[in-house]
Amino acid sequence: MNIQFSYIFNSYRMQIQKALAAACSALGLERLDAQLLLLHVLGRPQHDRAWLLAHDGDALDPEAEMRYIKLTRLRAAGTPLAYLTGVREFYGLELRVDARVLDPRPDTETLVDWALEYIKDITSPRVIDLGTGSGAIALAIKHARPDAQVGAVDASVDALAVARDNAQHLGLEVHFQQGNWLDGVEQRFDLIVSNPPYIAEDDPHLEQLGHEPHLALTSGPDGLDAIRTIISQAPARLWPGSWLLFEHGWDQAAAVRALLVRAGFMNVQSRKDLAGIERCSGGRWPLA
Repeated sequence: MNIQFSYIFNSYRMQIQKALAAACSALGLERLDAQLLLLHVLGRPQHDRAWLLAHDGDALDPEAEMRYIKLTRLRAAGTPLAYLTGVREFYGLELRVDARVLDPRPDTETLVDWALEYIKDITSPRVIDLGTGSGAIALAIKHARPDAQVGAVDASVDALAVARDNAQHLGLEVHFQQGNWLDGVEQRFDLIVSNPPYIAEDDPHLEQLGHEPHLALTSGPDGLDAIRTIISQAPARLWPGSWLLFEHGWDQAAAVRALLVRAGFMNVQSRKDLAGIERCSGGRWPLA
């Protein structure tokens, strides 16, 4: 496959249109992925796909050609696009990401929507994001609600380095802390939000996610260990009447709701993502 791609590419050397066609036909890339990788190689903004159409006959210099071949081969081998370009758009923010953190998914924007809906009438709400990874959720909330006091926790020093870098380049003030969920956290919050690991340790689909950090993916035999821990810790860190919200797996909503009810949470419910899947669940800690 690689030999075939190099042959096709060299046959149409230096032309943007033919380079994209070769990446799609020989390596089976989605056209959008092929375009975004080429924009990255050319130093163009990721939203500038129209530029590629306007310049489809332009020449690629040899260095750009070789970089493009390398990146398209890596993408075809399963490396997440965001790891190759170094950026991922999330909730209107351009995040810097790499293999130290989970590649943020569009589905997680459902959790941000719900969080912002809950705190919309609270002045200067206190919010904490558990297992922040790249900082995507915490930074999206802070960007939408500049008055919010937002904290973020992660067990990984490497992940926190990525999150802090994102906060700095976006100019958003979030307090980052290393820790295991709510261990060592002393304040109370108006909202606790988390997209924790939720994949079962023996899930056969894990092989497809081999490029991403294992720590951010799996959580016990049924994938719910982290959620159980957070649910057990949260009541001591929530103001009465405040909410705990999770993202979870496509088939875990009923199980997460049951865990919340058993722990004493009220108004337990789930929210669907754009595909109509129950992607997030949460509950309110009682007023009394």
